[in-house]
Amino acid sequence: MDKTQFRAYLAWVSICIVWGTTYLAVKIGIKDLPPMLFTGIRWFIAGPTLLLFLIFRKMELPPKSEIKNLIVIGIMLIGLSNGFLVYAQKWVPSGLSSLLITTLPFWIVSIESFLPDKPNLNKYIFGGLIIGFFGVSLIFFSEIETIFNPGYLTGILFILASIWVWSSGSIYAKYKKFNSHPLMRASIQMITAGILQIIIGLILGEQNEFTLSEKGIYAMIYLIIFGSFLGYVAYIYAISILPVSFVSTYSYINPVIALFLGWYYLNEKIDLTTIMGSIVILLGVALVQYGSRKNLKKA
Repeated sequence: MDKTQFRAYLAWVSICIVWGTTYLAVKIGIKDLPPMLFTGIRWFIAGPTLLLFLIFRKMELPPKSEIKNLIVIGIMLIGLSNGFLVYAQKWVPSGLSSLLITTLPFWIVSIESFLPDKPNLNKYIFGGLIIGFFGVSLIFFSEIETIFNPGYLTGILFILASIWVWSSGSIYAKYKKFNSHPLMRASIQMITAGILQIIIGLILGEQNEFTLSEKGIYAMIYLIIFGSFLGYVAYIYAISILPVSFVSTYSYINPVIALFLGWYYLNEKIDLTTIMGSIVILLGVALVQYGSRKNLKKA
């Protein structure tokens, strides 16, 4: 293993750990700060900072022909999807939020099945979808006492909306061609998302609830430095060296870390049914990804 590969594996490890901790940081942050302004300020600081750094490194700005699509992707992937997820954590435990997000491959495959060039639903993908649905059902069965609580149900609906928007945005991005540097594209998306989330926060009147606290500031700084800068840059570096199929396995590790941190620091509930459901969901995700790779090899 050469130094480049070693650094790429280190980047992958950092993604596995860091992105698993961001759910806890968000949960801590929104206890003191209103959710949309909290996450909007995070991206509005991270985006311009990254953009200025890249300009200082003499990296070219994306051409005008790409800006429109970057804005759309920024609105969908970060602005709405991330915004909905942060808002949902007002009511839903951080560990459960991270676990439900792992079902993204199910949604992407389901949405793509309605497209003209729809993927082949082979036995692995179909089996993974069934297993994943069973795993989610187990999770909700363990939460049967609270599932009809209005706040909890609202949070679940926002998570589902977050997953749907992210899946749709990912598919939209998949069919668009870009020549600009990925980090430059990311900075434009971050700025777009930050502006959108701040506007939504102001419309919701969150400025009246905005009071800076020590924990809120620390949570925001952590998310800017580790969640936005370190995490995303590590991800871009890792996928440039290692197979995307391997790098994507971070999504199996993130919820384990998020569940543990939520239990340890926030006393979030973890019982045997939750553990079993988690294992079943991750097995379903693994089968869907395996089936998708089988399709790619046949293409």
